[in-house]
Order: sequence, then C-alpha cells, then structure tokens
Amino acid sequence: MKKIISIVGQPNVGKSTLFNYLAGYRKAITHYSSGVTRDRIYCDCKWKGNKFTLIDSGGYVIGKKDLQIKICEQFLFAIEESTDVIFVIDILSGILPIDYKISNILQRSKKKVFIAVNKIDQYKSDIYEIQDILKLGFNDYFFLSGSTGQGVNELLNYIFSNKKEILIKLKNYNLPRITLVGRKNVGKSSLINTLLNKNQSIVCDLPGTTRDCIEVIYNKFNFKCILIDTAGIIKKKRKKEDLEYFSFLRTTQAIYNSDLCFLIIDTKIGFQKQDIKIFKIIKNTFKGIIILINKCDLIKKKSILQNLKQNIIKKIYPFTDLPIYFTSNFSKQNIIKAFNQAISIIKKQKQKINTSYFNKIMLPILKKKTINLSNGRNLSIKYCVPILKKGIKKFLFFSNNPKLIPRSYKRFIEKKIRSNFDLIGIPIQIKFKNKYKVKNQRIS
Repeated sequence: MKKIISIVGQPNVGKSTLFNYLAGYRKAITHYSSGVTRDRIYCDCKWKGNKFTLIDSGGYVIGKKDLQIKICEQFLFAIEESTDVIFVIDILSGILPIDYKISNILQRSKKKVFIAVNKIDQYKSDIYEIQDILKLGFNDYFFLSGSTGQGVNELLNYIFSNKKEILIKLKNYNLPRITLVGRKNVGKSSLINTLLNKNQSIVCDLPGTTRDCIEVIYNKFNFKCILIDTAGIIKKKRKKEDLEYFSFLRTTQAIYNSDLCFLIIDTKIGFQKQDIKIFKIIKNTFKGIIILINKCDLIKKKSILQNLKQNIIKKIYPFTDLPIYFTSNFSKQNIIKAFNQAISIIKKQKQKINTSYFNKIMLPILKKKTINLSNGRNLSIKYCVPILKKGIKKFLFFSNNPKLIPRSYKRFIEKKIRSNFDLIGIPIQIKFKNKYKVKNQRIS
C-alpha cells in the first residue's frame, strides 16, 4: 500500500521548508511570516525505492473568522486522507498550548504520528527537555532541520522500516538500555569493544571518532541489554558546527531513553565542567548512574587516583551515593565488576516498594528527628508514598508546613531512604505536599 504522509503543525514551524526538502525542489512557498500555506499541496516522492505521496497542510490556527475556519478544514482533511503524519514542532519556540490541541486531534485520528523537532540548526542551547515532547503523547520523535536536511534521513528510514526491522525493534523494545557517555576520547568505544570482546566500534587516538549513537545487543552473565555508544560531549564554543551539535543532541536523547548510564572520566583530564554537565543531565532525568575513572593504568600513584575520586565526590554533592570505579580497557580492571553493578542497579530500579511497608520504616525515623520550623511550629509528617511509575523516582511526604521544610531535612530523609532501601546509583526526588489539601485529590 502506497503511503500518504501529511506534514502538520502550527504556523511558521517549518512545514513547507521540510516539504520542499523532501520534494527535492521549491514547490511550496516559504516565508518568515506565518500562515503562508493555506491550501493542501501534494507531491509524489520516492525514498529508497518506496513511493509515497507527501501533503503540505496549512498551519493549524484557532479562530472563528471565515479564513481561519477554512484553513482548519484543510488541516483536518490532510490528516483524514493520510496514512502517516509528520507533526512538526519548532525547537526555538518550544511546546506551545496550540501543540497540545493538535496532539489531541492526532490522537483521535489514530494515525501513525512522527514528531519532527525542527530548526535544530538554529538551536544553540545546552539541552532540550525531551520530557516536554513526551507530554504530547507520542513516542517517535526526531531532531532535524528542514532547511539543511539534518536528521531527515533518520526520520524517513524509520517511517519506511520493513516489517522484519519493526519486529526486531519490538522484540528489543523492553530490553534495558545502558548508555556510555563522556567527553571525547575517554574510551567509550573501547569499553564497548572490551565488553563484547571484539572490535565493534572504531577506536582511534583522534578525539571524536564516534559521530552517531551506535546500539549493540549484549547478552552475557544471564543478562540481555542494549549497549549504546555515544558521541563525546563538546565544549559550548565548539557547538557552532552543525555536525558536532547534532551529535550532541543525539547523545542527550540517548541519555533520556536509557535505564542506566556509565559516565566515563579520563584520569589525565579529570572531572571538568563538561563532565558535571553530563552528570546533571543524567541525575535530572532520574537514570541510574555509575562513574568510571578510565585509563587508570596510565597513573602509577594511587594517591592521585584517590584525590581525583574525592574531587568528583565533592563536585557531585549531595548525590554521592553512587558507584565509582577505577577502570582500564587495556587491563580490563574493574570492567566486569562495574557491569555487574549496573545489572544490580537496573534490577533495583524495577523493584516495588509497598506503601504500608515504606510508612512502617520511615515514619518512626521521622518522629525521632524533630525539627522546629521558622513559624515556631513543629514539623509533622503523617504519611508518605513512593511513586513507582516507570521505576523508582519520586517519594511524596505529606506535611503540615511543606514550604518551610529546610534542604538539610530533605537530605536527611533522602539519606534514610537510601540506607533502608539500597538505592545506590539511583537518583530520586523528595517532594512535600500539604496534608490538609490532599483530601479527595489524586496522587500523581
């Protein structure tokens, strides 16, 4: 069956630019002002032997004027007659309220939807919050540029994946994902080769050999997972190159999609700003984390390694309850030990903590640790709930004065949760809610 792919989105997100790139010539008019395209525009295209019809639709607008109503009708007709939909979002403006309305329409249509996060060639920030994309309700998203063509090949390859490839993807969909991240030339690809015991990835003394994320299946120690080798994180000043910046976006995307990350540090360079930045991305997305201080065979003095470890602990405070290993891809020092720890953390992430048992453990501890709040009242915590959606991430505590609780007390609670439930290497979030305002409310 020939695919009919419509490109939709709000005005001025780059739909016509993407349409022209896919069509191979300038069929749709593009302009900086919004709302240039109003009628549907059709084009027959071909991709790697796959013929399909492409539809450029007018941007979805809200209004009661006659022209606005007709543009919306064209938008709805384009969705109705298509088999697949490319939903274009502008990375510069982010997710807007109108995008959620478009998302609701697409969900009701029950068409296959691919989100195209457009204009990455103009986006120079350090990170993009992928959680905002996932709030739209679709799992397939791609960073691209309709003007330069970056990422378009990946999108089309995914749309036209054959049934065999789709079955393989579905089969491996639920496998744990372990991502190797770090600066350039710290030994990420070498670690992949060491674990697989073969030359899976190109290894070279030149930094930046790996440009894209490489996924491989790993099946040892009665544990099957996907290992992801990523491009090295670069300094902000060097992100002017489109290829470098696109590799950086792919790396951050891989972190978001992983269960656990190995953050690899070079012993000679130490723990620098880029490493702290990567650590914060992993921590803020609540992924399991293990730090590997690599190439330790090049350092003869153990005191230098211990000082480096202490420096790392100091910089990542207060989240220091994580494994840190001295490793060497050459001698294979601590490689297997670190991987076994990764297996343990991933299994721990999936454990269920019973709410009644959690209260039984935590409430007596909290009663012993009394604290006077700034308003003169005593802190009272009557109930606590572990939120276990997609793994261990959040713990809610219902208090009489949640806004007045100091950070030191939050750290005390986190420390006690970790010591009682063995959450080494797992970032968690402690939140407080007013116990008087939760009646008849849904906990989420």
